[in-house]
Order: sequence, then C-alpha cells, then structure tokens
Amino acid sequence: MKTLKIDHIGIAVKSISDALKLYEDILGIKCEGVEEVLEQKVKTAFLPIGDTEIELLESTSPDGPVAKFIEKRGEGIHHIAFRVDNLEDAIRELKKRGIVLIDEQPRKGAGGARIAFLHPKSTGGVLIEICERG
Repeated sequence: MKTLKIDHIGIAVKSISDALKLYEDILGIKCEGVEEVLEQKVKTAFLPIGDTEIELLESTSPDGPVAKFIEKRGEGIHHIAFRVDNLEDAIRELKKRGIVLIDEQPRKGAGGARIAFLHPKSTGGVLIEICERG
C-alpha cells in the first residue's frame, strides 16, 4: 500500500453555513462548494488549504452517522483521510495485517472519491478514511 498524502480532515458540524463563518470569514479559507452524499446521509463542504482540504460534514438525517457522532461527542474532528494509490490493494493489505475495516469494499465518497473507513478500535481510537481519487 502506498500512502500519498493527507487528503483531508473531516470535521463534524451541526451547520455548514454556521461553520463557514469561522473558516471563510475569519480564517480566510474559501469553500469550493457543497455536495450531498445521499448514501451517507451527509452534506459536505470542501475548503482547500495547501495541498490538503478541510471537509465540513453536516448530517442530513437525525439517524445519520455524523448526527450520531455529534450527539455522542459534540462537534469536532471526525476523521482523517489518507489518499492511497490503489484503494482495493490497500483494503486487501490492511485486512491481511489484521486491521478491522468498516468498509471491506470501496464506496462512493464526496468529490468523486472512492473511500473506505478503518475501524477506530484498530487505529488507536482515530477514525481513518483511505481514499482514491481519479
């Protein structure tokens, strides 16, 4: 598995529009657009900074994973995403090494990425996403 870079840092928020007041108005990081990912019950906003991005995550449903995260832990860092050169190879290698995966098959993520999540019980309590972009 070849890890290329930190792709993005996901931050769970109750409201993207409220969060943008901090990121755009105060920190000067401009949003490149908002996208809804129906399968994950989430709306996302990407804010590029350097060669990585901040991904704001707002739940679109009270039973969505981001809503449950906020209910349990409050707003804040949700996950860190690492870009890999080949997602299928990475998943196979991680499984061989005993890493517990939330996603054993790639799924569609925001921005056209293909993604898979690693379970925090195998990663020191950190939700890690691996992603591949075309």
